[in-house]
Amino acid sequence: MRDVITWSDELSVGIEEIDTQHKGLIEMLNRLYQNAIEAQSDIETVKEILRELVEYTIVHFATEESLFRIFKYPDTEAHTRQHNELKEQVQEIVEKVERGEQTVNMELIHFLRKWLRHHIMMSDKKFAPFLTERGVQHSKPRKSLAAKLFGG
Repeated sequence: MRDVITWSDELSVGIEEIDTQHKGLIEMLNRLYQNAIEAQSDIETVKEILRELVEYTIVHFATEESLFRIFKYPDTEAHTRQHNELKEQVQEIVEKVERGEQTVNMELIHFLRKWLRHHIMMSDKKFAPFLTERGVQHSKPRKSLAAKLFGG
C-alpha cells in the first residue's frame, strides 16, 4: 500500500519528542488513507482510525503547548490559535463522519496532509530553535548509510 505522506529529514524540527510525535501523526494519516481510500475498509474501522488520529493530535498539541508555557515561547498565542482552529475543523468533520453526513475521502486526506506538512514546515520549525537554545533535547543525528556500513 502507498503512503500519502512520507517522513523525511526535511520535516524534522530537531526536537526528539516532537519529531517522534510527528512521525506518529504521519503513520496514522497514512493508515487512514490506506484503509479509507485504498482498501475501502468498513466504515467502523475508518472511524476508529480517524478518532485515534484526532486524539493523538490533541496529545501532540498539548505537548507543544506545554513546552511553550515552560519556556515562555513568545509566539505561543498565535501557534495555539492554529492548533485550536484545526481541532475545531477536525472535530466538526469527525461529527459529520459519525453521523454519516461525510465520508473520509481524498479531499479530507489532502486537507489533513497539507495542513500537517505546512504546520510542521512553517510553524513548528519556527519554535524549534527557540526551544533547543533553552536546552530542549535535540533529535539524535542519524548515521549515514556509509557510516553504518564502514564504521564511520
